[in-house]
Amino acid sequence: MKVTKLEGKQFRLMIATGATRLDKNAEYVNSLNVFPVPDGDTGTNMNLSLASGAKAVANTASESIGDLSAALSKGLLMGARGNSGVILSQLFRGFGKAIENKETLSSKDFSEAFTRGVETAYKAVMKPVEGTILTVARESAKAGEKKAKETDDVVVVMEAVVRGAKKSLAKTPDLLPILKEVGVVDSGGQGLLFIYEGFLEVLSGKVIEEDINQPSPQEMSELVNAEHHKSVSDHIHTEDIKYGYCTEIMVEIGKGETVDSEFDYDTFRNHLNEIGDSLLVVADDDIVKVHVHTEHPGEVMNYGQKFGSLLKIKVDNMRVQHETILESESHQLVEKKAKTPYGIIAVAAGKGVQDLFKSLGVDYVISGGQTMNPSTEDILKAIEEVNAEKIIILPNNKNIFMAADQAAEVSELPVAVIPSKTVSQGMTAMLAFNELNDLDANKAEMMSELANVISGQVTNAVRDTEINGMTIKKDDFMGIIEGDIKVSQSNRKDVTIETLKQMISEDSEIVTILLGEDGDENEAAEIAAEIEKLFEEVEVEIHDGQQPVYPYILSVE
Repeated sequence: MKVTKLEGKQFRLMIATGATRLDKNAEYVNSLNVFPVPDGDTGTNMNLSLASGAKAVANTASESIGDLSAALSKGLLMGARGNSGVILSQLFRGFGKAIENKETLSSKDFSEAFTRGVETAYKAVMKPVEGTILTVARESAKAGEKKAKETDDVVVVMEAVVRGAKKSLAKTPDLLPILKEVGVVDSGGQGLLFIYEGFLEVLSGKVIEEDINQPSPQEMSELVNAEHHKSVSDHIHTEDIKYGYCTEIMVEIGKGETVDSEFDYDTFRNHLNEIGDSLLVVADDDIVKVHVHTEHPGEVMNYGQKFGSLLKIKVDNMRVQHETILESESHQLVEKKAKTPYGIIAVAAGKGVQDLFKSLGVDYVISGGQTMNPSTEDILKAIEEVNAEKIIILPNNKNIFMAADQAAEVSELPVAVIPSKTVSQGMTAMLAFNELNDLDANKAEMMSELANVISGQVTNAVRDTEINGMTIKKDDFMGIIEGDIKVSQSNRKDVTIETLKQMISEDSEIVTILLGEDGDENEAAEIAAEIEKLFEEVEVEIHDGQQPVYPYILSVE
């Protein structure tokens, strides 16, 4: 099967298939997590991110590849979760920019889009690391670019991209020693390969439209209409509505007693465009679905009957609808509180941990953390919800940094992201917040506090592995200090005490233990007593964090 011109219909199916293939293999991608902890989430993050992009594509009626790639980019941007999801969004952001004015793609256009995506992704990452998804993306794009100089067949170019991705993925352990030590390839690179393999399945004819459960043209148009009406109501006055009737018809082409014309999509669409606006026409061989704003809904129906029988008719008076919406919004605005000078947003899992953040002055806690990385859109919604003039975000997890930075970039408000890697760092940073300071001063003060706390976690191993010269057995407990596994034993209490012993120094004053949902209150008390006995100058505090994954979260100040 040769494809010299990639069309929108194929591209739409490629995205749906790539998303389906990644979804089916997300748990496998999760299993490639370097650390044997129960929080591998690269596959989950990439899957949810791409699903958001695929949904945006499905909701786009246009068959222009430029329009579809723009929708994909926006959907990925808003749905991006975790560093892997943000990098994926940047890859397709650059991809989309390269082809934004294209109706179809040649093999050269296609390969250049991959290359542009790589360039955009590398720019988005502060310190790019080789042996990751970035390497796989770059080397696969390079293979595609080379092949595009030899052929005009898009299929052959995609085959080269997939081969390049496989070859690059196999080499990731040579670039990142930790991958070789653990015996896995890079999880993000593997996720990207699954997506690219889905693309190739479509281009090579192994997947056809009937194989993918996509929204129908009718469902797509209805989804677009819902979003369209929502955006219209936000920005216009009732008296400014030129065409007052939202009119929808569905015509069964060629059927009925009123047919006197042969259906031609362009002619049909151009005529309706002259009697209204916000026109959307979706058609296949049997059905044409129309959405249009007009002053003469009867004329739309009469015109549709020239080509077939009317299966569905729907007319809404938008002026009445708009007045109702405005009235409702005005009541909400009256009730809405005045903007506060600062809005502080933290990401945390566990009701107890969330309550602790609120007690420290955090205004809004996004439920999440390990295994539950919030999306860019989640963070933007939180920014809107706090209703403040300036925003401070505490990600409390390094895998949320990029989504937080992306939200800060998109937001119209001034936003400072404090790079807190742990819950403990986030809580310590809050102690430096001063509402009288400006945003830059607060950011500097809060960031300076991050170095004053040592963070640790205790959790169980989900597989046998060897890492950093340490042999770890499945179900053993591990003590993690500042992201590195330092202790591994079968007894949880012993592991926790040994981890704290390595965290405490002669300058330490306060030890905090956050009790997780799998922790034990009596055991935590015994640990505290032992630590206070070993270190007489240290005071131990225990709080019920109720966090998942980690029976104990530890901090030493």
